[in-house]
Amino acid sequence: MANTPQAKKRIRRNESRAIINGNRLSRIRTFVKKVEVALDGGDRAAAEAALKEAQPEMARGVARGVLHRNTVARKLSRLTRRLAAL
Repeated sequence: MANTPQAKKRIRRNESRAIINGNRLSRIRTFVKKVEVALDGGDRAAAEAALKEAQPEMARGVARGVLHRNTVARKLSRLTRRLAAL
């Protein structure tokens, strides 16, 4: 249990940050899912548009510290390869 005022504040802050970061991660997953659905459907134009929307969201996730940069690079690379294969 937190005894100091700083520790109590950190607990409060960590809870609020966890909610915000969870929302960010959910938003990124939604954008990635749109790309994957378009790729699975074979719709190249929709997949390209969805990927262009997903890239800045994923980069923002890296900047905000929600995702690791190598994770985002790997996922973007895989999505781009799947798009090129269409």
